[in-house]
Amino acid sequence: MRPGGFLGAGQRLSRAMSRCVLEPRPPGKRWMVAGLGNPGLPGTRHSVGMAVLGQLARRLGVAESWTRDRHCAADLALAPLGDAQLVLLRPRRLMNANGRSVARAAELFGLTAEEVYLVHDELDKPLGRLALKLGGSARGHNGVRSCISCLNSNVSLPFCCATGSGGPGVPQHLAKASWASLALPQAMPRLRVGIGRPAHPEAVQAHVLGCFSPAEQELLPLLLDRATDLILDHIRERSQGPSLGP
Repeated sequence: MRPGGFLGAGQRLSRAMSRCVLEPRPPGKRWMVAGLGNPGLPGTRHSVGMAVLGQLARRLGVAESWTRDRHCAADLALAPLGDAQLVLLRPRRLMNANGRSVARAAELFGLTAEEVYLVHDELDKPLGRLALKLGGSARGHNGVRSCISCLNSNVSLPFCCATGSGGPGVPQHLAKASWASLALPQAMPRLRVGIGRPAHPEAVQAHVLGCFSPAEQELLPLLLDRATDLILDHIRERSQGPSLGP
């Protein structure tokens, strides 16, 4: 294809995305899922949120539909989920500034903080433990802090725990997830993906920015599937009514 052909294709994709942003939608039937990570470092523990987004895109059949959006400084993909529409977003800014990408996309798609799911790594949970909750503090995570600041979402809510079965061969901690049970305006749902905390504090940075070990990589497919199931099930339930709880 000639260079002009690539330019034309990019312009057509941009126009198509603009139409999706502007077209009417039923209230509460559009949701965003943003996966946090460092652009260019997709295999690190700190980028596990992006890995979950990749699995989510594959599950929804839009893995080849990512479009780079210069307005948001992010990669975007749109996918239907029943009567709802999902906006998948991978920020292309550095971790400590990616809230600007998430907030800009939320503005363009007419979404509030409570309609934005944030997927990110969590040091204070064992490898593979998943927790879906509403609001709360950033707990030292610079990417989450950026999103909370830009979306003005700092409501902290109690949550209840529900245990599901992960199936044969799934470690017990991969089959557990914390579910939010209450809803207040501007409480941003967050799926926290455990990566474990090293024993020595001075090793935290290298651990977070490092790649998963071979043993950990064997757990990743099950983990990404469980994370995808958790998000999709929760969004389906919310799409049927106004509340966040199960």
